[in-house]
Amino acid sequence: MTSEKQIRTIGWIGTGVMGASMAAHLLDAGYSLRLYTRTRARAEPLLERGATWAESPAEAADGTDATIAIVGYPSDVRETFLGDRGVLRAGRPPELAIDMTTSEPSLAVEIAAALKPRGIGSIDAPVSGGDIGARNAALSIMVGGAAGDVERAMPILRTLGTTIRHQGGPGAGQHTKMVNQILIATTMIGVCEGLIYAQRARLDPLKVIESVSTGAAGSWSISNLGPRMVARDFEPGFYVEHFIKDLGIALEEAGRMGLDLPGLQLGYSLYEAVREAGHDRKGTQALLLALEELTLAERS
Repeated sequence: MTSEKQIRTIGWIGTGVMGASMAAHLLDAGYSLRLYTRTRARAEPLLERGATWAESPAEAADGTDATIAIVGYPSDVRETFLGDRGVLRAGRPPELAIDMTTSEPSLAVEIAAALKPRGIGSIDAPVSGGDIGARNAALSIMVGGAAGDVERAMPILRTLGTTIRHQGGPGAGQHTKMVNQILIATTMIGVCEGLIYAQRARLDPLKVIESVSTGAAGSWSISNLGPRMVARDFEPGFYVEHFIKDLGIALEEAGRMGLDLPGLQLGYSLYEAVREAGHDRKGTQALLLALEELTLAERS
């Protein structure tokens, strides 16, 4: 059971496209950060701003009030919290562990159960909003865990996001993120096809985006990723390879619940085509490339 001491020191694990911006916001808010990431060079800007370096997740977590991870895959989450050099191995473990990675709901439940006997509270808090939301501290954060642990984490979460909702017990945050990814997968197909249509009709796609983004067809994807597609900017706000991972988890969870979701399956298949074309480290807006090729193939 966690104490009511105010959280001031944080072990931070992961400085990717989103993690680096999120950690910077916590530094700006006055938190003391001890960082670990696999490639130290990626952490240098944060170290220059006052964060300290750790050689492992266990070292990052040791003696902190809370430890937060935003890493890549469920295997990375497992290693970070439960591995030989993970948070659970810290000599003085944190009172609270927060996983902000999009991962498996069942793993969130497993981590919570493993940490509880050591007196470590645990919440799963995956985020949505991409690099833009991370930079602007405007993320949507979907939270699972015990109410007391969530309440303790709220000052941290409010530093990183603007929409924060407690969805239920351990794993509920991850299940909510699966809903998010299912919605995005099918929406992105429509965004890409709509822009391809606009270009073929000789319309100005940016003007089209201005018109449709404020009506019933409006979405985060058309407003934020549509202009990037028009500019042929496919650099990552969120990696294709990570989105495929998320959709795979959603498909597995849907199957476990006896659901057949054809839109999700189509989105997964199309993003696999993006990966096969060598764009796995591009942003999710690179779906446009696969759909352009499909459209041209059908016309030839």
